[in-house]
Amino acid sequence: QVQLVESGGGLVQAGGSLTLSCTAAGSIFSIYAMGWYRQAPGKQRELVARITSGGSINYADSVKDRFTISINNTKNTVYLQMNSLKPEDTAVYYCNQDVLTITRSRGNYWGKGTLVTVSL
Repeated sequence: QVQLVESGGGLVQAGGSLTLSCTAAGSIFSIYAMGWYRQAPGKQRELVARITSGGSINYADSVKDRFTISINNTKNTVYLQMNSLKPEDTAVYYCNQDVLTITRSRGNYWGKGTLVTVSL
């Protein structure tokens, strides 16, 4: 019913920037929240940033003041602007969206992930 398409991952040197994007497509009625999670090898998946339809935003302490989450409601797209990247930011980043479908079914949907590698 809903598909998430992520883009923007890649290789960047420490101190550099990347912007991730995630667009939802399908039988979407409304979206309650959008967020980004990441998982590094050998570690658990963790919340990076999340924004609700009401405008509430949560950031992981490790990325606050460096990353910015934003949305384009018309395009059903969430962005993650990542600045001052550090090697510890290296991970697979996953998009998540809390979606109400056109048939009024609500659920969380995940993207396939996009790899961000930050080198020294």
